[in-house]
Amino acid sequence: MNRRLVKTSKFLSLILRHRPELLGLSLEAGGWLDVEQLLAAAKAHNKELDRELLEEVVCKNNKKRFAFNAEKTKIRASQGHSVDIELGYTAQAPPEILYHGTAQRFLDNILKEGLLKMNRHQVHLSADISTAENVGRRHGKLVLLVVQAQKMQAAGYTFYQSANGVWLTDTVPPEYLQLWAGGPSA
Repeated sequence: MNRRLVKTSKFLSLILRHRPELLGLSLEAGGWLDVEQLLAAAKAHNKELDRELLEEVVCKNNKKRFAFNAEKTKIRASQGHSVDIELGYTAQAPPEILYHGTAQRFLDNILKEGLLKMNRHQVHLSADISTAENVGRRHGKLVLLVVQAQKMQAAGYTFYQSANGVWLTDTVPPEYLQLWAGGPSA
């Protein structure tokens, strides 16, 4: 993604996940925001954003962080919110295992306390190793964790899958975590 798209994606993440009030906006139920209101508010705050750029960011974002409704009149972030919002995802049975990429410096705390949602609504997990690796590398020296997702579900934990494929749960206790023995993939 080019520099302009990355900058716009970061701006949309800020507004749609964390701080809509910076543009004088409020998220609707499900985390949705009216596209025309977003564009008008961005323009009023001297932010470069038009419908074409918005559609390009939604289409080209490799993580599919954003989604339009069917009519393309509303937009939302797929997950990762720090604002109080209910995205309306339904509980689903997870695969046997999921993955979580993190940094080595966090490992001791994670192995003691488990994976916590911290300032997000839920813990984010990946169904594939490469996605978890990409996430973990952003935070420092990569550590890959295996989550025993089906065992967690059998014990009463609930899982959701966002529109872009990210698995979500409220917490992962340490007894359901293992270090991935395979090492980072190529």
